[in-house]
Amino acid sequence: MFILNQNNSIANHYLAELRDVHVQKDRMRFRKNLERLGEILAYEVSKKLPYSSVSVSSPFGEVETPLLKDQPIIIAVLRAALPFYQGVLNVFDQSDSGFIGAYRNEGKDESEIEITLNYLAAPDLTGKTIIMVDPMLATGKSFLKSIRALKGNGIPKQIEVVSAIAAPEGIQHIQENLELPHRFWIGAVDEKLNQQSYIIPGLGDAGDLAFGSKI
Repeated sequence: MFILNQNNSIANHYLAELRDVHVQKDRMRFRKNLERLGEILAYEVSKKLPYSSVSVSSPFGEVETPLLKDQPIIIAVLRAALPFYQGVLNVFDQSDSGFIGAYRNEGKDESEIEITLNYLAAPDLTGKTIIMVDPMLATGKSFLKSIRALKGNGIPKQIEVVSAIAAPEGIQHIQENLELPHRFWIGAVDEKLNQQSYIIPGLGDAGDLAFGSKI
């Protein structure tokens, strides 16, 4: 598991601004900070993907360069993931993409939360590496339900889980229930989930902060 804020870097400034209730009032900056984190985490993911040496012609000769064997497929969980997804796409700019709409129906406690999927569009995933992009990894339930739905498009060989902020409960839930090979790429792992299954301290509702409140 890669956790970005375990080391000092400029990424901590982006995470701090995402959480800051005053900076959050600037929606454009909130979206931009998600995009920046997506770029940084995608770069880290790129280090672990398979490469092969390819001869590249420059104006003055040939040079052997390790290039990706296959482009990953990026899957964005709507709607909060859009700016975060854009950052990942900026790095893997030749990748195909898929989109899945997931939202939770909230009960009185975490055990009563049900996840509804109402949209899925994705290419053939058979034998592919997919990058699942969702800025907030809370319970992990929507992630697992999304993966089950995506299997209808083929079984991937590897899943890279990319989130800006995660709760330990969600990470554990995925680790215990996802049978496919997977790795985590997280900006920050926070303390816990509260009784409503929101990440503490978290940053609030990423979708609302990026695009406005929903009804």
